Amino acid sequence: MMRMTRWRAVGLAAVLAVLGTLASARADGTLDAIKARHKLIAGVKNDTPPFGYIDEKNEVVGFDIDIVREIAKALGVDLELVKVTSPTRIPLLVSGNIDLSAASMTHTREREGAIDFSITYYTGAQSLMVPADSPIKGLGDLAGKTVAVQQGTTLEKTLATLAPDAKVQSFRDYTTAWLALRQGRADAFTGSYDVLRGFAREAPGFQIVGGKFSLEPFGIGIRHGDWQLRNLVNAVLQDLWISGRYREIYQKWFQIEPDIPIETWPKG
Repeated sequence: MMRMTRWRAVGLAAVLAVLGTLASARADGTLDAIKARHKLIAGVKNDTPPFGYIDEKNEVVGFDIDIVREIAKALGVDLELVKVTSPTRIPLLVSGNIDLSAASMTHTREREGAIDFSITYYTGAQSLMVPADSPIKGLGDLAGKTVAVQQGTTLEKTLATLAPDAKVQSFRDYTTAWLALRQGRADAFTGSYDVLRGFAREAPGFQIVGGKFSLEPFGIGIRHGDWQLRNLVNAVLQDLWISGRYREIYQKWFQIEPDIPIETWPKG
């Protein structure tokens, strides 16, 4: 799959800027709209374990899903989950099709040109997965190797910077990138460390190598100007941390203790 060309990227940025301007004009009414309809509409992924995926009961579950459930609970409203992908999670937000995006999204300065973000609610790190018998042990071994990655992500850009001689093969989602590695169409698969751990549990014969690189601070996407909803989301995230509920959710999905705290501010 070919990567987005420079001109397509510029065109998309221009479209998002226009949409963002239009959306911000009405964004400050989002919280009222949520309460009026008695429903929070959240954009989430369904192909990125353990953040959001479809379980054996055909239900969407995961870390991000539990977080947005807590936000809906704090609002006292129902929750509607809308499937998003890395390329669609921002356009669907700025166009008003979803109220917020909780979709394993790294907070970057570039993305701030289109949307606003909550405080960091999870900090990940990029890594590599390869077959257990692979000679690849880290970034230095990727020259001339085909590496599967999800398109439209910071992962793709980081790989191009840190391993410029690798053959980057971009896929529309994590699942198809993982499938390329399993089928031998790629020599390695790069992604967020905990996402790779989630896939590794599905199949033996693969290992994570190269350590962790490029920290990825995840934020919940909110439309520009939507300060009321942003403030509420931030308060919910902080309360989850203070109460210990965040720790419960984190351990449930990652089987380890959270080692980077959520930023909290004094009340009053």
